[in-house]
Amino acid sequence: MRIITLIENTPGAPGCVHEHGLSLYVETARHTLLMDTGATGAFADNAAALGLDLSRVDTVVLSHGHYDHAGGLWRLVELAPHAQIYMQRGAGRDFYHGDRYIGIDKAILDLPNLHLLDGDCRLDEELFLFAGITGRRFWPRSNLELRTTAPDGTPVQDDFSHEQCLVIAQEGKHILLSGCAHNGILNILDRYRQLFGADPDVAVSGFHMKQADPYTPEEWAVIDDTARELARYHTRFYTGHCTGKPAQERLLARMGDQLHPLHSGLPLDL
Repeated sequence: MRIITLIENTPGAPGCVHEHGLSLYVETARHTLLMDTGATGAFADNAAALGLDLSRVDTVVLSHGHYDHAGGLWRLVELAPHAQIYMQRGAGRDFYHGDRYIGIDKAILDLPNLHLLDGDCRLDEELFLFAGITGRRFWPRSNLELRTTAPDGTPVQDDFSHEQCLVIAQEGKHILLSGCAHNGILNILDRYRQLFGADPDVAVSGFHMKQADPYTPEEWAVIDDTARELARYHTRFYTGHCTGKPAQERLLARMGDQLHPLHSGLPLDL
């Protein structure tokens, strides 16, 4: 198995661009898949620069209903029209950051290969999707700026019930892929333990922390507490995208070799 960060917020491999978005390329024994498609089609240009054939992609998982994870889907559909696409049903709702629309293109909902899920779903022996993350340990405060709409059109706080995670099982190892961990990375790990009774060997996710200085003492304390809790897991972590550079540097300083940064175009050491 191999995983390559096709696109992320920071530069990495020569010839690869970066953007505010996330897309992970995964090859398993049975599948060639993408976890998210970035904000634009630039992930596909990076794939070409890396010599990856995206026409072989058979599965696409959209982690949640935000543009920076699903904006490049049309480019993938052009390259791999047979690929099966999976997202939670609620990811098709309207989403806003303040007054700015950050949801997906609604035309995605008409794609014939789209599967709208209502919770957990096992795709096969290798792939398992889970949602239903209800914990609130260190729930990201930056979520408070994010809204969706009630059935009557009233703006309401997004509860991120539309967020899902992918678990890949192969060669005796379990890899957990998340997008932004809007529900909180610790709550996602708690849900994983409920389902599998153990820790994932590897977890790849943005942590949706504050993006830039200044941080308050309370915000630094949450980052330090998160690092302490993550260190209790028998898991190697990879993070980037929405974690924020200052927060990521603080986590790296606290967690050492247990945490690694993501960069556009670079593979993960599995």
